[in-house]
Amino acid sequence: MDKIIRATAAEGFVKMAVITARDTVERAREIHHCSPTASAALGRTLCAASLLGEAMKEENATLTIRVNGGGPIRSVIAVSDSKGYVRGTVGDPTVDPPRRRDGKLNVGAAVGADGMLTVSRDIGLREPYIGSTELRSGEIAEDITAYLLESEQVPSACALGVLVDADRSIKAAGGFIVQLMPGADEELIAKLEDNIFLMDQLTTLLDEDGTDAVFAQVLKGLEYHLVGEAPVGYRCYCSRERVEDALRCVEKSELQEMIDAGEAVEISCEFCDARYAFSPDDLRAIFAQNEKNEKIEK
Repeated sequence: MDKIIRATAAEGFVKMAVITARDTVERAREIHHCSPTASAALGRTLCAASLLGEAMKEENATLTIRVNGGGPIRSVIAVSDSKGYVRGTVGDPTVDPPRRRDGKLNVGAAVGADGMLTVSRDIGLREPYIGSTELRSGEIAEDITAYLLESEQVPSACALGVLVDADRSIKAAGGFIVQLMPGADEELIAKLEDNIFLMDQLTTLLDEDGTDAVFAQVLKGLEYHLVGEAPVGYRCYCSRERVEDALRCVEKSELQEMIDAGEAVEISCEFCDARYAFSPDDLRAIFAQNEKNEKIEK
């Protein structure tokens, strides 16, 4: 089962969250028919969105991460609710550049580093909170770390990984974010940096040993306590009603063109690929309701 586990260490000066998300990323791969590199790019972004989204306190809040680095994948988008359930999409899921010299998937080449990472938090106010940072590498984790420091002023370390099997299915996926609270001393910072530098490969740990091993290696030498666990997964909130609401916002002339064409219109969800068909009669009903609403408003 995919989940997020949270812990505190060093008398509360360190907060850490670990996500294991193999099933979540595998579902995204299946929906979007992703190449291995696209799976890694989308999977890392989904894991980051889930970690940040699940940390929000507002019940109906949503968090969106958009990565636009100028690379051939074009864009990566991940959306999380406040429970850590996510959905996402990539601009071109077929992109699969040659691997790096170390044999790892070249996510940075697919995403590019000439652009921005943007995080939008919608907590129900009139306008969402939006923060952005320039991409460092396009590898996602390093870029999330920079965002947390620059836009939220929270010293953090982030690691994200997706392990793709020989048949292109997802063998392991997950990551962690560790954050320092105000007042943390330099010795504590140095210890965490050393632990992270010396830790085993993240996806290997998740695949072979699970989340306990991630906590043990990152927080080595520190007393820590697990403080919470939450299930997460891939979840889309689209529905026929929501798509119909979107059609109601289409310009009258464009809606009339659809009606005049005399054919059913099929609209697919960019996140889950669900398809919703609207017949010419359905479109006429929407058009008529829009005109009725306009008369009432006048």
